[in-house]
Amino acid sequence: MKKENTLLLASQSPRRRELLSFTGLGFDVASADVDEGILPDEETASYVLRLAEAKARASASQPSPSALSQGERGLVVIGSDTAVVDAGETLGKPQDTREAESMLRQLRGRTHQVYTAIAIYDETSDKGFSELCISDVPMREYSDDEMSAYIQTGDPMDKAGGYAIQHPEFQPVESFAGCFASVMGLPLCHLARILKKVDVDVQADLPLVCQSSLGYECTISDAVLLGENLG
Repeated sequence: MKKENTLLLASQSPRRRELLSFTGLGFDVASADVDEGILPDEETASYVLRLAEAKARASASQPSPSALSQGERGLVVIGSDTAVVDAGETLGKPQDTREAESMLRQLRGRTHQVYTAIAIYDETSDKGFSELCISDVPMREYSDDEMSAYIQTGDPMDKAGGYAIQHPEFQPVESFAGCFASVMGLPLCHLARILKKVDVDVQADLPLVCQSSLGYECTISDAVLLGENLG
């Protein structure tokens, strides 16, 4: 970091915590209590950006343990939100196993989009910055038995669209060429480039750490870090 900041992740998601740890930056975690309902006629991009920004600002009002223990420091809050979109329909988290099965059947053998927005709020300057990553996600033709076994693990129940791209047994996605971390919930290269706007530098080799940790060969990381709008 170029200046003393305390990072706060406005999410209790274990996946986002894992991904943020790849940056090598220290951070605290806070819950973000915001209404996640979609507004009438709200487009998906606007929806996820609005929620990411709302989470970041809402969590900024919560005292950070690091900030309290180390005196006056700048607080930078990271908010994120992800939505799965298929043929214009936004799919949230399934409410039960029946809805999880319905979502997985709908997505099977098709390509849908995952929208992940990230927002940072810099308390010192009272400024916010955001990024949107849109990824095309091709699902494989998994069998009914594979789908049933996956649902029985309980994994789909806290995932938008009812699946996790990183699940080691189910592996629902094939021939993916976008940002793996974004589909998991936190596009790290996009995050690194907006953190620079508040003088927070990620010293870790993010493409290397991310790819080796996730077991995925990314072809867009260098371009994203240079500012291209890719997902």
